[in-house]
Amino acid sequence: MSGSNTTDFPDPSTFILLGIPGLETAYAWISIPFCSTYAISMLGNFTILFIVKREPSLHEPMYYFLCMLSISDLVLSTSTLPKTLSIFWFSSKEIDFNACSTQMFFIHCFLALESGIFVAMALDRYVAICHPLRHSAILTNPVVAKIGLAVLLRGIMLILPASFLLKRWPYCTTNIIPHTHCEYIVVMKLACGDIRIASYYGLFVAFFVSGLDVFFISVSYVQILRAVFKLPTKDAQLKTFGTCGSHLFAILAFYIPALFSFLRQRFDQNVAQHFRILIANVYLLVPSMLNPIIYGVRTKQIQDRLLQLIHHKWT
Repeated sequence: MSGSNTTDFPDPSTFILLGIPGLETAYAWISIPFCSTYAISMLGNFTILFIVKREPSLHEPMYYFLCMLSISDLVLSTSTLPKTLSIFWFSSKEIDFNACSTQMFFIHCFLALESGIFVAMALDRYVAICHPLRHSAILTNPVVAKIGLAVLLRGIMLILPASFLLKRWPYCTTNIIPHTHCEYIVVMKLACGDIRIASYYGLFVAFFVSGLDVFFISVSYVQILRAVFKLPTKDAQLKTFGTCGSHLFAILAFYIPALFSFLRQRFDQNVAQHFRILIANVYLLVPSMLNPIIYGVRTKQIQDRLLQLIHHKWT
């Protein structure tokens, strides 16, 4: 289908992803950090999954949630970056309408899932620190499985209506998407019908998910900090602070770019388009790379098991 902006597209079969308009001459250079980030993310997250699966001593709620986070990160980065790199390297800009809809669903569903997993991990830390003797009784394997299923179903149920609306809209002006991937807000702005309901629904989902999740995470960590200050020794306090600090850094690395990108797309059109697109990619790719480092390398049990595997391989 032509990329013209004057043709009628009541039922588009193809969208055109422009990539990062204005930075076309720098695609070769931009692709280097993009590709490196993706490679580190894949290696790190698959390593986490492999080690937890192989080591029975890691079959605990904290590591199950970490595996869920790794799976979410793999889906998020893989749903966007291969297509982005194909734009950078091969100028492969066309994307099928159904593929665009599917990509949008996976992006936003797994963003909601990842947010829910951070809540679950904060809950796990709260129980482990504030109620250590009851931790194994409260967070049993069936409970962990139910929490994982609940956050997955929440993401699916919240994002499915948006995907349905995407298929129902008429696209009567253009099929050109000035972005590297099919983001809900960007695709919504291409529709020529009344998109107010869809716009309000997008705002509701964003603030419902992020607002509630940030609230529960905040409550958990306030309780954790209160418990930490009651620990008898400075060493115990510093050790617990170190663990919680790395977790909070991972949470902030996820929420801050995501909220910044969302608010800029919605309310601030004065920011350069290429900057908005780069930020939209940052919140999908960078947390996927950082999470295995923060949760894996800084977790002694995973670190020890990884060193054992490396030592066994080379001896």
